[in-house]
Amino acid sequence: MPSLGFGVYQNYTTSVSVLEALAVGYRHIDSAQAYRNEAHVGEAVSQSGISRGDIFITTKCINKTHGYESTLQGVDTSLAKFGFDYIDLFLIHDPMSGPERRLATYRALLEARDKGKVRSVGVSNYGLKHLQEIKSVGLELPAVNQIELHPFCQQKPIVSWCREHGIVIQAYCPLLRGQMDDKTLISIAQKYGRDPAHILLRWSLQSGYVPLPKSAMPARIRSNIKLYDFTLDAEDMARLDVLDRGAAGAISWNPVDHT
Repeated sequence: MPSLGFGVYQNYTTSVSVLEALAVGYRHIDSAQAYRNEAHVGEAVSQSGISRGDIFITTKCINKTHGYESTLQGVDTSLAKFGFDYIDLFLIHDPMSGPERRLATYRALLEARDKGKVRSVGVSNYGLKHLQEIKSVGLELPAVNQIELHPFCQQKPIVSWCREHGIVIQAYCPLLRGQMDDKTLISIAQKYGRDPAHILLRWSLQSGYVPLPKSAMPARIRSNIKLYDFTLDAEDMARLDVLDRGAAGAISWNPVDHT
């Protein structure tokens, strides 16, 4: 899985944006059934001329579709919309369907993986309770947990548990949905001669996460990938680390505490 992804949530020019992202070097696209753009992602991949095997595709099933049979059907539907033979990573989008349905959904995704329709299975927005629930019934742990993650919402207990158990952390909303007016962030950006977006994404990468920036603007798509010719020093990483506000720092739905 490439360490930088391209998100397509609420992207109303998905095909064009994904083509641009692939052209400038992204090889990891993060979609979801709820985004209603899997077909557009598939079209862009087909039109890109890049081998399917060189592009990592993620999708997700949201709570209203959870359940064993409905999830198996949903995998087939997603494959048809993408126009792919397999999906690299399939996530449970959220834990909001309750213990019985989310476990049934997880078992269905494992079955889809064993049939070769899915390469890896993971979760999204899972808190400690939801992760421990999977472990408690003896199922293998997810490959990935995708959560809201940025300097202001660091989800430290979840991150710690995932690292202890070898679960990769993907970071959504890494760019704060454009709310980048924090004085510390701006100061660090000025020090490096970079945009605040670059600082946020470098922080995420250097923290060991897989950030998923999104944009429909070609210039921003091109800019966001220019992250590999500088690093943040330890002092500036620490300055960003202390910005954590816990759950109060979340800017998205962040349902990690849902029962």
